[in-house]
Amino acid sequence: MDKNARIYIAGHKGLVGSAILRRLRSERYSHLITQSHQELDLMRQDDVEAFFQSQRPEYVFLAAAKVGGILANNTYPAEFIYHNIMIQTNVIHSAYLASVKKLLFLGSSCIYPKSCPQPIKEEYLLSGKLEPTNEPYAIAKIAGIKMCQAYNRQYGTHFISCMPTNLYGPGDNFDLETSHVLAALIRKFHEAKQNILSFDDDSDTHVTLWGTGAPKREFLHVDDLADAVLFLMNNYDGNEIINVGVGKEISIKELADMIAGIVGFKGEIRYDPSKPDGMPLKLLDISRLSHMGWKNKVSLQEGIESTYQWYIRNQAGGVT
Repeated sequence: MDKNARIYIAGHKGLVGSAILRRLRSERYSHLITQSHQELDLMRQDDVEAFFQSQRPEYVFLAAAKVGGILANNTYPAEFIYHNIMIQTNVIHSAYLASVKKLLFLGSSCIYPKSCPQPIKEEYLLSGKLEPTNEPYAIAKIAGIKMCQAYNRQYGTHFISCMPTNLYGPGDNFDLETSHVLAALIRKFHEAKQNILSFDDDSDTHVTLWGTGAPKREFLHVDDLADAVLFLMNNYDGNEIINVGVGKEISIKELADMIAGIVGFKGEIRYDPSKPDGMPLKLLDISRLSHMGWKNKVSLQEGIESTYQWYIRNQAGGVT
């Protein structure tokens, strides 16, 4: 991308979009286009088409999406499939109509079957049944991938798709009803720590987590993802999806212990096996991206520490 190219970041206020915006600014891309939800509702087709025709972006990062953890996916399945299909359909089709040079669609690792072999290769897509707890969201994301590929085949567009693993970092959602696991753990342990300090008694202070703690997950700092998507926008033009991850997993129990240590929570961690675990293991095969020459830079320990500091400054009123 030329430094003066017109670049639209859809979803620039979210976790992923804000990281992409930060990265583009740091690289001195000078013509960045953003619109808040109040300025442009991406679920309204006519408005999105009019926006693309008036702004004429050359490149698009499609990071706008409705996202959440197991609880949110279970509670709001209709919203997850409707919102995501509407957003991505309108943006992808409008990008085609406006002759956008290249679009990058952000998918999710939840697109892959629940019981597929590990680590998960890109070709395992649609090879088995999805994890029931996030099936509506996964189906929406799969539709986005297939839409990009179909437009490439029929119209000769350059719409690429990447599948990031579990994300975290500054700007994350720490709402306990809708957040992903890492952000939820930071908030739970921080608030439990504050309770201990307030009452000066930790004899019965504990945090209860969903599931058994046994499932293993891979976590990618959102700044690393922003680096990867810029790398792909500048270096990849294929029709196949690309996994983005770190190539290393950690159990939820190990993650909880790490976060508790970083936060300074010294109470008991309990698990509720009556609640769903989700997929037992989810580790992406990142060999395609690795062979292109990209590698993540932020370690999990370092990333959680900086994310916790961001949470204290922005979500917890500066209280440590």
